[in-house]
Amino acid sequence: MQAKRVTFPGKITPYLLLLPQVAVTLVFFVWPAGEALVSSLFAQDAFGLGSTFVGLANFAALLRDPAYLEAVGVSFLFAFCVTVLAMGLGLLFAAAADALGKAAGLYQVLLVWPYAVAPAVAGVLWLFMFDPSVGMIARALRTMGLSWNHMLDGGQALTLVILAAAWKQVSYNFLFFYAGLRAIPQGALEAAALDGAGPFQRFRHIVLPLLAPTTFFLLVVNLTYAFFDTFGIIHATTGGGPGRATTILVYKVFRDGFEGLDLGGSSAQSVVLLVIVVALTALQFRHIEHKVSY
Repeated sequence: MQAKRVTFPGKITPYLLLLPQVAVTLVFFVWPAGEALVSSLFAQDAFGLGSTFVGLANFAALLRDPAYLEAVGVSFLFAFCVTVLAMGLGLLFAAAADALGKAAGLYQVLLVWPYAVAPAVAGVLWLFMFDPSVGMIARALRTMGLSWNHMLDGGQALTLVILAAAWKQVSYNFLFFYAGLRAIPQGALEAAALDGAGPFQRFRHIVLPLLAPTTFFLLVVNLTYAFFDTFGIIHATTGGGPGRATTILVYKVFRDGFEGLDLGGSSAQSVVLLVIVVALTALQFRHIEHKVSY
């Protein structure tokens, strides 16, 4: 049955309905982005007493800064690991919940809980679990002969923030993958089973292709989350350290702008970060979307 199309009387009503969203976009995205772009062209006094136009000098300084180039590498590694881990676990848990059917009610509730936890709180939870002195996971690792001290070891610190950030995002991925799995026609799976296809073959040739639109959407969301929305986790767990081991781009913007009072350089970093994420998203839509069937 074809859905009834709703039309609004007059030409003003549709624009009034769009007005709140347009206002939010202008106030919370376009305006700050414009301010950052303008600030990136100036060398500003640390106390806000004046500014000097320097053109693209702030951007050129970033390319000569080894600390910034190191942050770029850490950011891409961090985003890749968080995206793969969060999406992989989300799909695994969704498949398990779908297999349980109606008996998965409590299981679903427990899996969704982490999404309600604030990023800073999630970081503190993982910090306590991996604390070298009192953390239960750190003590368990020590019992197995593995020394853990993320305050001194940069690799362990990066592992900790990756685990915390991925854990925070698994619930979001689980909800979308579970909804996608529930929408797959059972008739297709039953027909494949009658033809002799095993569980792995049905998952590989039927489930994964039908989940492609959901997977593509989550890929974009997870990369954006890893680049922009993990500041609270890193600030609560490692503070970007030890050294610069967990200083991703969004955290370096904060460090240079609020701690180093380099407002022009910090603005230039925020513009570059925005361009990187927009470029990644455009790349995904240009090359990966062609393999997605809606």
